[in-house]
Order: sequence, then C-alpha cells, then structure tokens
Amino acid sequence: MAVTSPTSDALLGPADIRELAAALGVRPTKQRGQNFVIDANTVRRIVRTADVRPEDVVVEVGPGLGSLTLALLEVADRVTAIEIDDVLAAALPATIAARMPDRAGRFALVHRDALHVTELPGPAPTALVANLPYNVAVPVLLHMLDTFPSIERALVMVQAEVADRLAAEPGSKVYGVPSVKAGWYAEVKRAGAIGRTVFWPAPNVDSGLVSLVRRTEPVSTTVTKDEVFAVVDAAFAQRRKTLRAALAGWAGSAAAAEAALIAAGVSPQARGESLTVEEFARIAEAAPSRRTAPASPQEEPRNQ
Repeated sequence: MAVTSPTSDALLGPADIRELAAALGVRPTKQRGQNFVIDANTVRRIVRTADVRPEDVVVEVGPGLGSLTLALLEVADRVTAIEIDDVLAAALPATIAARMPDRAGRFALVHRDALHVTELPGPAPTALVANLPYNVAVPVLLHMLDTFPSIERALVMVQAEVADRLAAEPGSKVYGVPSVKAGWYAEVKRAGAIGRTVFWPAPNVDSGLVSLVRRTEPVSTTVTKDEVFAVVDAAFAQRRKTLRAALAGWAGSAAAAEAALIAAGVSPQARGESLTVEEFARIAEAAPSRRTAPASPQEEPRNQ
C-alpha cells in the first residue's frame, strides 16, 4: 500500500486555520468544546505518539477543520473522521481533496454524533486518534472502545485533569469511574502534555495525551461489563463512604453488600478508590441476586 511522504505544505498552520474558519463563517463554540489545533508539529507529534502505522485504519472523532486528519493521512492506510458539526462536516472532504489529493480516496467522513455511531464505512478500525471535546471526552472514548473491538490502540487528547483520571492507578486521589472503566478495555497511561498555545482559541485549561492499548486478554469474569460497571458506579457515587455503605443500594442493604464483599475477598471497610477492575468484577460475581437462589417451600431461607 502506498503511503505519501510527509509534506509540510499539506498540513494546516495558524493562517490556514483562520482563513478556513473565516471562509466557512466558523467560530469555535464552547458548547461543543471546540479548540482547533493550529500547529503542524503538534499534530505530527500526536501521530508519532499514537504509533500510527502504514497498515492502520484510523478513526478520528471531532476532526474540526482537519489539522490532525491530514497528519493521520500522511501515515495511515485509511482515515475515517466522525464529525457532528454540519458546517465542518460539509467542508472537510474538500479540504482533504485540495491539500492531499493523492490520499483523498483513503478518507471517509461520518456526519453523526460519535456517541450514536455503531458502524463505520470500509475496513474495521485498528486505531483511534482524536482531539476529544472536553465535555464528552470520557463517554465518547468508552463508547468507541466498546462498539469497535477491532480498535487495538488509542491516543486521545483531553483536558489534563481528565487525562490524569483516565490514567490513574488504584489508590490515587483521582482514581475513579473513568479510570476503572477505561481499564476494563485497555492498559492506560499518560503519554505527554500539550500546551495551550497550539490551539485556537487557546483554552483555559491544560491538555494531556492518554495512550490506551487494548487488553490482549479481557478481564476474566463470569459477569457482563454492565454488571461490573453497575458496581463501579455505585462505589464511586459516594466515594468517601466505605464499600459496605456505598454498595448498600446496589446490594439491597448494607448487610447484603458486606456479604458480597466478603465473598469477593474485599474488605467491607475499603473504598472504591483502592480497588482494581478485577476486584470490581469479583464483587459483581458475588451480587446477592447471583448468590442466593429462591428457597423451596420445604426449605428455610438461609441467613445472609
């Protein structure tokens, strides 16, 4: 498969971005968390950090005016971009055709909300690379990993605080729901920081890169992802409480929660921030509904 060599003129610089935006009448909106990358070196760095390969089929969420899209097309076999904005979605194919005509046939656009995308044109994606809007970064990332199991690697640029939460280890103060749920799918780590000056408009927060490599072996459990995530959500809804108290609603009572925790080999006095995804799975396996069969008329119900 032929891959073009990097051509700096094809990528978008600050003047190109502003010229495109002016021609389209586009002003980045806070509502959609739009901050366009205006630095060619930054998008190339993202592609390198993402370990994009010539055989990769990359899916990009929120391509905006196409800065990262063009850099991805320099390296990957194919790029599919998902864009919700009507004006940006209409303009992007023309930008690709004008600036990288020999790669335009390897680009596809999906004009939809990424949270509602369940299929993509062409070959199955092998990588996800995206500058995710800050307000929907975690739900979009989890949806894409769940919906497209062919995605082996992901690199997302998100708000620095979100990056910290996604990559946090058990025991960290910022370890929480995003950390555990991302860990269900992948090995997650911080992959660098991005300065504010490479965006237009410059955001009021710092950005970070997060690398995710899908688990070669899924979490070993007899329950579903949804059952595990229900425990995770309950544990962190009241994160300052012990698991015995925090899981009382999930289990039906504090006593039932304690019995499930003991059965799972987890201290009832522990808190959610100390548990691995595997431990959450064991708790889900020990759910009262799974451990207690209805008593027959001849049997006395056993005390829990």
